[in-house]
Amino acid sequence: MTRYLPARHHRWFGIIALALAGLCGWLGTELHVAYVPAGLFLLTAGLLFLLAFRPAIEIHEGYVSVGARIIPWMDIRRVDRTGWISPLIIRITLFDDARVLLVYPGDLDSCNSLLRHLRRLSRDAFIDGIPYRQYWGEVLAPTSEHTQPSPMPRYRILRPEDEAEVERLYQRLKTVGNLDQKNSTDEK
Repeated sequence: MTRYLPARHHRWFGIIALALAGLCGWLGTELHVAYVPAGLFLLTAGLLFLLAFRPAIEIHEGYVSVGARIIPWMDIRRVDRTGWISPLIIRITLFDDARVLLVYPGDLDSCNSLLRHLRRLSRDAFIDGIPYRQYWGEVLAPTSEHTQPSPMPRYRILRPEDEAEVERLYQRLKTVGNLDQKNSTDEK
């Protein structure tokens, strides 16, 4: 079992935002424009506390649990990542087309680890629209026995004139046995 808890820095940043909201609210008694940043700090503190007190995500061999909700791996049909990495936001589609939005406010390493666990253990799922076996690079059985693998594409490394020079030197090497201009008597 692996347990993923929200990062603690969300809680501390929420406390700081709440303190700044209080400071701006106090300043707002004298200067009414200060109520605007007080409201924004209060909204930010609320969002940070919402992230800080998300339920833990536990990865087990047979299921993933998000708080009190248990989702068996065989029920997961799609694991789609959004653009958010930290906090990690993932859309999970279940067998009955129910959708679960998984939000994990952890540090970057924990988010990547959780995403890797979810992708690896969802064996019956499409991962970002790609079948599980194809996503992880497992070899699929060919559809017919007589299919020939396509030849590997040949990429040009040399220009055509350089290829001609290499071919000329190769033919000379085959006929003479060496490419040196010296006579063999000079070597003795």
